[in-house]
Amino acid sequence: MLLTLKIAALFSVTALAEIVGCWLVLLWRKDGGSAWLLVPAALSLALFAWLLTLHPVASGRVYAAYGGIYVATALGWLVWVDKVPLNRIDVLGGGLILLGALVMVAGHWSRA
Repeated sequence: MLLTLKIAALFSVTALAEIVGCWLVLLWRKDGGSAWLLVPAALSLALFAWLLTLHPVASGRVYAAYGGIYVATALGWLVWVDKVPLNRIDVLGGGLILLGALVMVAGHWSRA
């Protein structure tokens, strides 16, 4: 169980690094922000790539499970940073994606 929590935390930090890096590029490109935003964006995306190397197994299954955490993190970002409330479709879609990722992880870890 502790390993599962550590991996979930690593997935969450990885997703946050990816979202922050992309968001900073968006601020520069769409909102007319300073080109200096590209420096922390590049650092954040480099952190994201490095964090991917820390995941237990670099396989499609791990990245699919990461995708579920990424979606949940992105929806959290939508609420807390963009100040957009979730609607039923957001909650349903995000829940289904996260449930699918959990089924894949739980199904394969129970065989290990």
